Amino acid sequence: MAAAEGRPEATAAPQVEGEAVYGQRLVATRGSWVDGADLAFTFQWLRGGAPIAGATGKAYRPTTDDLGRRLSVRVTATDTAGESTSRTSARTAGVRRAPLASRRAPRVLGTARYGHVLRATPGRWSSEPGRVRWTWYRGHGVEVGTGRRHRVEPGDVGRRLYVRAVATAAGHVPAAARSERTAIVRHRVDVSRSVTYHVTTHGHVTASVRRFARLAQQTYDDPRGWRAAGVHFRRVASGGDFTLVLAEASTMTDFSSECSVHWSCRVGRYVVINQRRWRHASPSWNKAGGTLRDYRNMVVDHETGHWLGLGHASCPGAGEPAPVMMQQSKDLGGCTFNPWPVASELATVAG
Repeated sequence: MAAAEGRPEATAAPQVEGEAVYGQRLVATRGSWVDGADLAFTFQWLRGGAPIAGATGKAYRPTTDDLGRRLSVRVTATDTAGESTSRTSARTAGVRRAPLASRRAPRVLGTARYGHVLRATPGRWSSEPGRVRWTWYRGHGVEVGTGRRHRVEPGDVGRRLYVRAVATAAGHVPAAARSERTAIVRHRVDVSRSVTYHVTTHGHVTASVRRFARLAQQTYDDPRGWRAAGVHFRRVASGGDFTLVLAEASTMTDFSSECSVHWSCRVGRYVVINQRRWRHASPSWNKAGGTLRDYRNMVVDHETGHWLGLGHASCPGAGEPAPVMMQQSKDLGGCTFNPWPVASELATVAG
């Protein structure tokens, strides 16, 4: 039955079916009309009550322009005589951002050993990200870097790394996914030579011998030290290939008249660390702002380097890292502090 004025008459307003979420399909119903079978229908989607250009189909997918805005649809019914009537649906809630889902986790590619660079892949997402931010973690959540690439650091060796990717895509809520943990179990080079040593003291030693032995082993195990030349050091209870000694300063000349009460020394199988230097570093080192921990690494590497067959070195150039075989306790000669062997020294020991 037609309306009195001859125009189509609606008995129920159209509706919008579906969730108002970016990219998700919304469908308009026509509503209910008197003599609806004889009517033709057209659709116009509205954003905040204003027409959306080109949105004239029964279905519509919200775009970034719709985020936070309320949508509705206007349905126009036209009868065979060309008379028209329009009805508009209720407005939706504001259009929300869509969830962004990880379909495949990021991966870590590359050689998992010290000195190499690892690279992250973004994995696969429900929508193509416009941007991915990367954070690298060691162990149980210690942040060690950002960016898609990560150069394996000394502290990474013997630990596990993973990367966390935060992806952002237009119209989506940012989402995060993380890679599996990658074990960094390898140093710069594989072991080519294994040596053993034992720790002892000489004279009246007041420093903690246990701490001395632990820090010395950490120096030997550090990927930046002689281990980078393929030399593996293992502490034994007695004997061994050499003896690492913590000696009272006044007893240093007991090992050789060429040793000094002021410095550490190497004599034959004995790598002798002067207790005074171990506890306080050297005046020159301290005046230049060096740390005690770096000094301890340096002095162990330096005197062990003598045992490995290296002599003293000089500064290669102002501002460059000092070779570990340089007498850094006395003078840096324009170089910068460096507790670790430089490339040329590693190459000499690796032979």
